[in-house]
Amino acid sequence: MLQRKQRLVQSLFVLLFFLLPALACNLPGQQATPESAQQALAESIAGTQTAAALEEAGTNELATAQAAASQTSQVVAGTQTAIAASRDESQLATATIVAPILAELPLYNVDATQGRAAWVHPPVRIELQGKNQIGYANDYMQTIVADFVMAADITWDTQYGTSGCGFMFRSDGDKNKPNQYMVLATRLGNGHIIFSALANGELANVHDFYPRSEDKSFSAENGSTNRLAVVGRGTLIEIYSNGVKVGEVDTTLPPAMPKLPPKPVMPTNQNDPKLMDHYRKLLQEYKELETQVNTNYNIALGNYKKTKAVFDKGFVAMIAASESGKTICEFNDAWLWLIEE
Repeated sequence: MLQRKQRLVQSLFVLLFFLLPALACNLPGQQATPESAQQALAESIAGTQTAAALEEAGTNELATAQAAASQTSQVVAGTQTAIAASRDESQLATATIVAPILAELPLYNVDATQGRAAWVHPPVRIELQGKNQIGYANDYMQTIVADFVMAADITWDTQYGTSGCGFMFRSDGDKNKPNQYMVLATRLGNGHIIFSALANGELANVHDFYPRSEDKSFSAENGSTNRLAVVGRGTLIEIYSNGVKVGEVDTTLPPAMPKLPPKPVMPTNQNDPKLMDHYRKLLQEYKELETQVNTNYNIALGNYKKTKAVFDKGFVAMIAASESGKTICEFNDAWLWLIEE
């Protein structure tokens, strides 16, 4: 059991630059409880966690989770679930709430007449302190998602560039050997967005994108805000930064050959200590990024040849991951749209 958990942790966090070995000891543990499946799903975000009640029943398959959550999912679609009822029972029925979503959907080439809002999320702040930490949030975990749009304004303050903020989606909720996708944005390399897939708990696909190549407004500075959006239609995953498409992944294809941004250029005035110090910092980050993407690629390619990572539905959540020190990810104006053709 311990070896299985260690393999999972290594696969999940290799894309965050070697956070791997110690993380297994820091992941929140899950213990089987007599709680209902619905309550367990609400409290245990799929990712590195899962529904404890499902494990107690001897199965972690999505079909079982979906059956257990189906009644709640219907409530989510209409009123943001019983969890949200105490805050605003009719939020999704209010045109004022839904209007901004309908206005934003055309940016992602999504027809607003073909689908519905699943939820609009209250502001979320995930704050991590220490080495190899992960945090997650979703008040409406019971929603099972197939084709979708998920978007949020993300404001970050990370001590290390390899720490990141983003989304987990189409997760089967298995805590030991999850099948799921993730999109994480980090500050490394002046902005780095990573799509990754876990198949049976192993990193089996990875694609690297550098948003500033398409989105000149993207900011990697601490305290800055970028709007991240992910659109999933069948096997095609599209990634948007501040309304600009910056990446596309066909999940049936193997990991992409590593790409890197331009290498930092040495200042013309090499006698200026500040300029040289800044250059050395950028060069060090570049080397870390180069190591990261090559390592991810080699691991993902090896696992991809053994098992394909193609998932059609599952759970979603907002996530934060930290290499070390303090990491803060704030999510505002977050919403989930279900595409239904």
